[in-house]
Amino acid sequence: MDTEKPQLEAMVNEYFQGLHTGDTNRLAPLFHRDCVLKAPDLRRTLDEWLADVATRPIPAHIGHPENYRILRLELAGSQAMVKVACPLPHGNFIDYLGFLKEDGVWKIVNKMYAPVTT
Repeated sequence: MDTEKPQLEAMVNEYFQGLHTGDTNRLAPLFHRDCVLKAPDLRRTLDEWLADVATRPIPAHIGHPENYRILRLELAGSQAMVKVACPLPHGNFIDYLGFLKEDGVWKIVNKMYAPVTT
């Protein structure tokens, strides 16, 4: 268990870098292929979300600050839930990333997200 938390934190930091640079090649390997991304009144496949990331303004290119943060990481055996703050140019989001470790590899299997309105 001592090595699991640093692995998850490294994956989340890679997620942050992928978001900030708009690099879908960094983001895609973090996710299980059947992951569905869910926001209020919106469901997208991983491919749909990656296509959206690839076409929106890239935060790093427009000078957007890199203020992503892990807010909470809960680990229970081969599952984990990580709550993160993702302030992006198109909205300030809280993401809940659900991880499972299968065949010795952690992957994001679920992403729920919504803009922070308060």
